[in-house]
Amino acid sequence: MSALLQSDVPGVPCRHGKVRDVYDLGDRLILVATDRISAFDHVLPTGIPDKGRILTALTLFWLDRLGVENHLLSADLAAMPPSFASRPELSGRTCLVKKANVVPIECVVRGYLAGSGWKEYRRSRAVCGVALPEGLRQAEQLPEPIFTPATKEETGHDVNVSFATMTGLVGEATADELRGRSLDLYRKARTHAATCGILLADTKFEWGRLPDGRLILIDEVLTPDSSRFWPADEYAVGQSPPSFDKQFVRDWLETTTWDKNSRPPMLPDEVVERTRAKYVEAYERLTGRRWGG
Repeated sequence: MSALLQSDVPGVPCRHGKVRDVYDLGDRLILVATDRISAFDHVLPTGIPDKGRILTALTLFWLDRLGVENHLLSADLAAMPPSFASRPELSGRTCLVKKANVVPIECVVRGYLAGSGWKEYRRSRAVCGVALPEGLRQAEQLPEPIFTPATKEETGHDVNVSFATMTGLVGEATADELRGRSLDLYRKARTHAATCGILLADTKFEWGRLPDGRLILIDEVLTPDSSRFWPADEYAVGQSPPSFDKQFVRDWLETTTWDKNSRPPMLPDEVVERTRAKYVEAYERLTGRRWGG
């Protein structure tokens, strides 16, 4: 089983992101989720077979379940120009979407104290300016979900900012709307995930504005690449639980001599297989469907 590391559709302007290829049709976009995987701000030379198709299928599941206005027009290759429709390797990983002006903020919602939020809490007892109670431990559930925006950076990590800083960037009305809508989506998704034996520790949403002014949900939604999912039966406060993402990749890279500045090493087959299995498990548990890929 091979991985699709890059799509190739001649004659259409394309921007290659870390893991997705974005084609510009003028009034619309086509997003291709490749099997590329990144870690420590580097795209790795080894892909994870089916990763792009799994994440696309999960996004489609959530968009249907959440019922929020979004950018999706079609995930059917037959609805796209012939240069895409004639490429079977793009099936299941390609979406035709509305073009929107992207709001330059990652709308992060946290229900548990993990990742950069845990690091910031240890320094200041707050996350992105949101004060939190004393004595919280790593991975502990927060009293209420919190909205912790971040700026979208072209290179490197996104930068956590306060809600006041976000308001200064996008305006008070937009900031208030995005905070409210992002928190609402997180709560809905967390409730569903809990019925599947999964804890949704945190997630990020991206939004765009249509020419008529409406804000719509864009980008991938509630996937292991944009969210921290934990198996409920392995969760314990005070330690970082295992997650349904590229944990095996990061853990293996930490055992190598790679300096995180040079070209990353190739991944061993075992790491690739175990990582793919985690993505498949996340899909099957969250959707209740068997992965047919």
